[in-house]
Amino acid sequence: MGVARKEQTYTVEDIYDLPEGVRAELIDGQIYYMASPGTNHQRLVMSLAYQIQDYIKKNNGDCEVFPAPFAVFLRGDDRNYLEPDVTVVCDKDQLTEKGCKGAPDWVIEIVSPSSREMDYYRKLFLYRTAGVREYWIVDPDRNRITAYDFQRDGGGEYALGEDVPVGIYEGLTINVI
Repeated sequence: MGVARKEQTYTVEDIYDLPEGVRAELIDGQIYYMASPGTNHQRLVMSLAYQIQDYIKKNNGDCEVFPAPFAVFLRGDDRNYLEPDVTVVCDKDQLTEKGCKGAPDWVIEIVSPSSREMDYYRKLFLYRTAGVREYWIVDPDRNRITAYDFQRDGGGEYALGEDVPVGIYEGLTINVI
């Protein structure tokens, strides 16, 4: 009979101890290394963050927009550390100098070939159960945006270039090109 191998559990401190330039996220005590984003990925992040920020500013909103890298301590523990591509936080009490403690209001992930399974499955479950109000998966390779409005059990799928309604802001649509 073989001896069962115990899987090592990591904490946020292990993320902080990674060498400079190494990007990783921590989900339920497991480290997931991230590839550096490409140019198109960064264009999408900036476009989304700008459109959201512009809407908030024009409407005197209280929420803040943070493009990656921005730390989200999703469950407020030391076993979950994520860096969503775009994070929107409306409760200022959640913000610290290190990032967001708890579930942000809206998270957007841009899919890359290496993150596809993580974004569509693991993060979808994690964000939903942690209390994120809205989660978008922007998939340039599939020409698709999948929007989840968890607070209303709504959402839908859209093609890049279509206006996508935002659940946390009535009247706001975003066109992801």
